Amino acid sequence: MARVLRRRTPARAGNQTADEIQSCLTRLLCRMLVLIAGVVCVGGCGTVPDAYALMQDRRLYWHHYKVVSDQGPLSASQSREIIQRLEARSGKTDILQRHLAFEQAISGSPLVTGNKVTLLENGAATYRAMFAAIEGATHNINLETYIFDGDQIGKEFANALIAKQQQGVQVNIIYDGFGSILTRRSFFNGMRSNGIRLVEFDPINPFAAGFRWAPLHRDHRKLMVVDGSLAITGGINISSVYSSGVISKAKENKNPSVEVLKTWRDTDVEVEGPVVSEYQELFVANWLQQGGAKLKFSDYFPALDAKGDQIVRVLGSVPQEFSTIYVTLISAIRNAESNIYITDAYFAPDSQMLEALEGAARRGVDVRLLFPGHTNEPLIQPAARSHFSELLDAGVKIYLWQGKMLHAKTATIDGVWSTVGSSNLDWWSIARNDEINTVVLSVRFGQEMNASFMRDLQNSEQLDSAAWQQRSVLERIEEAFARSLEPML
Repeated sequence: MARVLRRRTPARAGNQTADEIQSCLTRLLCRMLVLIAGVVCVGGCGTVPDAYALMQDRRLYWHHYKVVSDQGPLSASQSREIIQRLEARSGKTDILQRHLAFEQAISGSPLVTGNKVTLLENGAATYRAMFAAIEGATHNINLETYIFDGDQIGKEFANALIAKQQQGVQVNIIYDGFGSILTRRSFFNGMRSNGIRLVEFDPINPFAAGFRWAPLHRDHRKLMVVDGSLAITGGINISSVYSSGVISKAKENKNPSVEVLKTWRDTDVEVEGPVVSEYQELFVANWLQQGGAKLKFSDYFPALDAKGDQIVRVLGSVPQEFSTIYVTLISAIRNAESNIYITDAYFAPDSQMLEALEGAARRGVDVRLLFPGHTNEPLIQPAARSHFSELLDAGVKIYLWQGKMLHAKTATIDGVWSTVGSSNLDWWSIARNDEINTVVLSVRFGQEMNASFMRDLQNSEQLDSAAWQQRSVLERIEEAFARSLEPML
């Protein structure tokens, strides 16, 4: 069980190295400069969608959820039969009827059957899976990441990718111009000179971006697709903050609970099966939009057989449209009947999300939120804290991770609807980023997610409502200031 935090100690950066603090401050300063430049020169990139207006549009619920198998689209009766079987296992929940119809209508993405989904907890497990996939690649590797650091882990990835490129496997990389701003250009040039094709997503330098300069539009996705048949995605960037040592040769840690407190806590999934083509489509769209070389369809979209029994939907959001990921999560919360377990790294929500969470708790749903106890973004934490009182008053349970940094973005609702992705509950993620989330409809995977969440609570402290009200005036002022800046966070 999580410890109850009765006397609150403010999270400070005392356990961070000087390099980490400097990196944090540099990225924060760059973000503010980018925001100012974007507002002054080109205006905002997107807006927070009116989720309630969409959910009240009865026409959206007339759409039937579309289910696709490795053999093609299923009929309406076949689709209903699949969901009814899942409902029989999970118990009655509006998640599997009303919410799925809405999710289908606003996203346009089908539910795809026949997939194998493997939960990957933390950087070490994810990197091992990524290196194994790279080593097994025979045709092509597509990698899209927000941060590609030139540190030890980054060099390991670069060396592994160069080796595959030299074996005739085409490697294509999209890295974000802001997220990777601290990485030396020579690092990327080294891969480029070995035949790897790279594009920088929306360069911060207006001269490099040309007429496409859009400093507020960021690619926050983390995605690797190998041979068009395997995808690894979630919240994990390529950086040594997630793990130490040579990951490609590392052995399983005998005491993972100790290691996870020393490195960044994050979550990914490995997916095999027909739904991988959905991930590939999102990569290719960004690749071409950013000026990447044309890709031969048959090389990147092979015929895919069923690999398991998981039902998956891939949600990709772009700021030019409203965030389907955000609206989908609010709808799922509003239709929850038993439990809502959410882990989020950067919590700076708008009123719609707060009302949905508080409303669920007041109607008896077990709502638990897990946030970082320490963060790499100085303004995010007080902004999040500014909402704690109203959430606690509504009956929401709040936990603070006690390790180095919690970076995961996951949710499980009613034990059957789960999502793992790159999208946070802050304005930047909702309105200005390209994001990607994986939705899994599965009781078994939901149980895995719930078990993972409960393990995380063992390394967390639960906020006590009465003790929370005793925090200092200075902290309240800090929270009010950060809350006023939430649209910038």
